[in-house]
Amino acid sequence: MKQVCWLFWLCCLSLGIHAQSMRERICLDEAWQFALGNASSPASDFGCGTEYFNYLTKAASIHNEGPYALKFDASSWETVDLPHDWVVDLPYAAEASHSHGYKTIGYKYPETSVGWYRKTISIPASDFGKHLYLQFDGIFRDARIWVNGFFLGEEPSGYVTQVYDITDYLNYGGENLVVVRVDASLEEGWYYEGAGIYRHVWLNKTAPVHVAPFGTFVSSDLSASLDEAKVSVQTTVVNDGIKEGTYRLNHLLKTADGRVIASVGNEEQPLQAKAQSVSTIQFTVDTPELWDVDRPYLYQLVTEVYQGVNLVDSYTTPFGIRQAVFDADKGFILNGKPLKLKGVNMHQDHAGVGVAIPDALQEYRLKQLKKFGCNAYRASHNPMTPEMLDACDREGILVIAENRLMGVNPYQLGVLGRMIERDRNHPSIILWSVGNEEWGIEWNEKGERIAASMREYCHRLDSTRLMTVASSSGPTVLVPADVAGYNYILQHKVDEDRMKYPERCAVGTEETSGCGTRNIYFNEVEKGWMASLNRIPNGSDSLLNCIERGWKFYDERPWLGGLFYWTGFDYRGEPNPLKFPATGSQFGILDYCGFPKDEAYYLKAWWTDEPVLHVFPHWNLQGHEGDSIDVWVYSNCEEVELLVNGKNLGKQPMPRNGHLAWKTVYRPGKVKAVGYRNGRRCMTQEIETTGEGQQIRVTVDRLEIRADKKDVAVACVEILDKKGRVVPTACESLNLEVAGPVRILGVGNGNPAFQEKERPEEAEARIFSVDTFNGLAQVLLQSTGEAGEAILTVRSGNLEEGQVTIQLKP
Repeated sequence: MKQVCWLFWLCCLSLGIHAQSMRERICLDEAWQFALGNASSPASDFGCGTEYFNYLTKAASIHNEGPYALKFDASSWETVDLPHDWVVDLPYAAEASHSHGYKTIGYKYPETSVGWYRKTISIPASDFGKHLYLQFDGIFRDARIWVNGFFLGEEPSGYVTQVYDITDYLNYGGENLVVVRVDASLEEGWYYEGAGIYRHVWLNKTAPVHVAPFGTFVSSDLSASLDEAKVSVQTTVVNDGIKEGTYRLNHLLKTADGRVIASVGNEEQPLQAKAQSVSTIQFTVDTPELWDVDRPYLYQLVTEVYQGVNLVDSYTTPFGIRQAVFDADKGFILNGKPLKLKGVNMHQDHAGVGVAIPDALQEYRLKQLKKFGCNAYRASHNPMTPEMLDACDREGILVIAENRLMGVNPYQLGVLGRMIERDRNHPSIILWSVGNEEWGIEWNEKGERIAASMREYCHRLDSTRLMTVASSSGPTVLVPADVAGYNYILQHKVDEDRMKYPERCAVGTEETSGCGTRNIYFNEVEKGWMASLNRIPNGSDSLLNCIERGWKFYDERPWLGGLFYWTGFDYRGEPNPLKFPATGSQFGILDYCGFPKDEAYYLKAWWTDEPVLHVFPHWNLQGHEGDSIDVWVYSNCEEVELLVNGKNLGKQPMPRNGHLAWKTVYRPGKVKAVGYRNGRRCMTQEIETTGEGQQIRVTVDRLEIRADKKDVAVACVEILDKKGRVVPTACESLNLEVAGPVRILGVGNGNPAFQEKERPEEAEARIFSVDTFNGLAQVLLQSTGEAGEAILTVRSGNLEEGQVTIQLKP
């Protein structure tokens, strides 16, 4: 290590002041009061704003009558924990918004489009003299915030972290009221967005002089040999007190296991009241551990703020040291090695919880994608939940972090800037995306000017990463982009642009997956189900096997950085090309619960080194006896042989990044595939016509979770026949019962036309129901806060019941 101030650190340690810090971060997710308001009538909206002196007229007026008033009676409101999405509990209607999944939310439904939240917090008298601020990581949408009747501010966007200083409004040594009004009448996106405080809320306590929220930026510059890293730390310190002061910084570099390996500080400097100061220091790390997709190593930087000899603040920043480069000829390069981005686009919503996804479920979703070789994630089309980015850092998933709305005025740039400043320490992020398919400006000079201005703004806030913008066809918006984002291949255009712009770096920001409904092989539009577009020949390769076409195109062109399929998971809303009763998109490689579709195995075959041999369709095609059927195989074996009901249909060589297909006639029985490598059998797969369901099997993703009222185990329920085979067409009604310290948080089954109740009320949280869809269902089990043993029992008619036990540890 170089430039290391070991003497300063050792002196502080000997004085016993190294471990003392005034910073405290308290999660405020539990026990909020909630009620629906009214978007069309202030009088029906609890009188919000109808007072003679309303909340914008006088500060915390005694005349206030709305829910933000201390005297307001909310005893009849229900109690909810965060994250919370109230749309999950609303009914469906054919006349409701197609893009939002036919849920009764939006301007047509003013009685269900506004929600109010209230929470009382105790602030001890000992906190007087500290600086306190609230942090809301995401509220959908158009949020107004009050504390003790004081109006703090508002935020139109549903995806922006909001920070509010509440120091001067508090009752120290007493109770304090936090109130949030949420109005989801307007759709910000063209996909399901839910409504409510759907991300975490934090109460932060610091000394008056402290590191500003998201006030550190740690970047690194690796040597050509990757054996030395120059680490730069930019720190913003703010004095929120009313007196001028001085401060001194000390930075401790820690390894993943917590060992301090370096310390560097600066000289004491003055800081006026209500002012901030930005300083930068550098140090060198020899032979650094690199963050990589296969070994995502994370360091920690602890930034300490001293006033004299007193440690007044300590701020921890996880970060990774890595080199991410886009090259016009070699594509994407990570730590000196070309790496193809094998990515998916994702919205934030899941069966049973909507957009209010618990942290453990965020990580579960990532791990499901990783099983099939995914190494990259595009946050379409808004800033991500911070805990999801943390999970990407831990799991080695590369990220395109995306802005919600293009523009160059203070509001648009402010939203973009807040995303960059909050998230720029995440090593997983490799690109800032300033927008997606802005059709109004893609084709004209306005788009080029706006994109160029936003690019420079990104570079000013973060000079270590490049900027991208995604275009569906318009050429001008891509001209200023550091990395061009192509949506939906436009093969001729991509290759033409290569000739026109040979120095252009590019990725496929959206590519068609071609997926449909899991285990559905014949269109049943009246039920909201469709067969995969991959298997519908129409004389044009524009539809036949879209997922294969896309990967081949990007894999064959080393100058392209990789691609992101639309989408990784199914999502609620936007069920194109279908309409009601379909309520969700079907273009996920995994369904809404994360159960894999056939196309997932195509990616696993070509995105992983794991041997793959996947045969489909399933062989329970009742009603199609005697019909001509195409049997497909996704595999990375060199050759595959197929036998149908004992008849050998021959052996075929597997083309690179391809698939195989045989024609046969459907009759119940057995299909057997044999994979060959080097002329020898290496694996087999058999699919059979199953019997009726006889038993239930229940498994969980983890047998042990934390007893913290937040952690979640994901249970998979399968219907088996008497031979223990999953029945791929089984749609059985299940009765769920839990015992022990868990509750049923939500349920789902992957049906893109799902319209049942999916989240129990508090009184139902131990006994609930759900149907399987094509053999499968999912149950989310959440800790209730106590340690012990919990049991989920699943019953259905005369089927043999299934059961699973999990342990909850303190």
